[in-house]
Amino acid sequence: MQAVAKRNDADWWRGAVIYEIYPRSFQDTKGDGSGDLRGITRRLQHVASLGADAIWIAPFFKSPMADMGYDISDYCAVDPMFGTLGDFDALVAEAHRLGLKVIIDQVLSHSSDQHPWFLESRSSRTNPKADWYVWADPQRDGSPPNNWLSIFGGPAWEWDSVRKQYYLHNFLVSQPDLNFHNDEVQAALLETVRFWLDRGVDGFRLDTTNFYFHDAELRGNPPREPRGSSFVDTNPYEYQEHIYDKNRPDTPRFLRRLRALLDEYDAVAMGEVGEGDGFRSLQLVSEYTSGKDKLHMCYTFDMLGPFLTPEQVRKCAGPFSGAIGDGWICWAFSNHDTVRHVTRWTKDFDDPVRVAKVAIAVLVALRGAICLYQGEELGLGEAELAFEDLRDPYGIRFWPGYKGRDGCRTPMVWDASQPNGGFTTGKPWLPVPASHIARAVSVQEGDPNSVLAAYRTMLGFRRAHRALRDGDIEMLEEPKGVLAFVRRSEDEGILCVFNLSPAATEFPLADRMTAVSQRPVLDLGARLEGKAVRLPPFSAFFGRIA
Repeated sequence: MQAVAKRNDADWWRGAVIYEIYPRSFQDTKGDGSGDLRGITRRLQHVASLGADAIWIAPFFKSPMADMGYDISDYCAVDPMFGTLGDFDALVAEAHRLGLKVIIDQVLSHSSDQHPWFLESRSSRTNPKADWYVWADPQRDGSPPNNWLSIFGGPAWEWDSVRKQYYLHNFLVSQPDLNFHNDEVQAALLETVRFWLDRGVDGFRLDTTNFYFHDAELRGNPPREPRGSSFVDTNPYEYQEHIYDKNRPDTPRFLRRLRALLDEYDAVAMGEVGEGDGFRSLQLVSEYTSGKDKLHMCYTFDMLGPFLTPEQVRKCAGPFSGAIGDGWICWAFSNHDTVRHVTRWTKDFDDPVRVAKVAIAVLVALRGAICLYQGEELGLGEAELAFEDLRDPYGIRFWPGYKGRDGCRTPMVWDASQPNGGFTTGKPWLPVPASHIARAVSVQEGDPNSVLAAYRTMLGFRRAHRALRDGDIEMLEEPKGVLAFVRRSEDEGILCVFNLSPAATEFPLADRMTAVSQRPVLDLGARLEGKAVRLPPFSAFFGRIA
């Protein structure tokens, strides 16, 4: 196919609302219990009706599915489970007709062990692709080259009996890491990116961007010290300071090559930065996005913690402008790897509907692009699954201390009157909880008090105000439990106040805020009374200031 024509709205991503679709769980049209590309196309009108600007589709490439598609065996083919290239082309065409951009998930750091590149690489030490993956000799006692650990458990090294060497895998044994120190590898991966650009995609979400490069000297990681209150001891991976197996200074070199290709098509790239530390993740965002010659923006894990607190938001979003310069960030409260935020954030306040509404009010007010995960617009909570229902190798490995990611990956619920919530006529690949069916789109459609209505309202509010899309942010002093800041563009200033606690409180207005007038965007009971904003538990207030 010929390259698509350059588009004129090259900066659409800066204030974008991106809707993540997990294709296996979105809509099944074949009756086999797994979602497919035709199902996505069928449901795009729903995404457009929310007010989203783009969709991000998790991997649908040919794969053995050991890690649910994040183990790719052919970067340029659709797995038959999801359909055909023709189905993908039809999806892109329909998305563009509805005004939606299409972002696809590119997993470049590693491939499947069934990929032809790896099959050739492991066949000998002298074949043309011998250095395309990360191979290393054992230590004198036969043990792995160093102490690096896999996120999915055990050493990050696997012995190969043909080469008589170890290969690196940061994730599953069946997900060998590609060697980004080899320029041929980089060139081959960029050609797979071009393949999808030529099919009309608008951009890429880059999985595990900070894992692309490893330390060429294979130095061992030091222990993680100190281990604070956020330390997770269910996985030994957390016991190390990962300074040599990821986050390497070589990464921007490849990102510049990638950006040069993307600029030929006016396409965008959003890199995943898998760090939970606000300071370190913002450092990486700056390294990967500043200068307008690397990624356009990065997607971090900073807001995917156990609680939504003013302190967490200030720690992450407050330093954003100063920390990353001319770079950009994408915020999310849920995704396909994390317990859904309505469940995470209702431990001290058992009102998931209210929490879901205030959460989207906070998200649309943050500076940066924002990402929604399918089903959060319905206020879906985490599904409780039995061990025998699990499909996630991560959860199976660490059960029961860690239950894995299947609880947030259960099928989308469309119609409460249909079997399995309208997702499939067959047996769904993961169970559909009855509590989710009760919150289906058909139940909430037309209800002005629903979570779905709140999402449409708040996304429309963001779209209508440039200050919220790409204006500056100024954090304000506030009482305990209250988050307050001002978003400002050249022509307007918007005061954003949120009570993120289970107790009522108030926010006193400073003298310079005498021009505040209430904007009744989302009615959660917050009211302007004299010189203060009265805030019920988990409520939001927006006001215009001079």
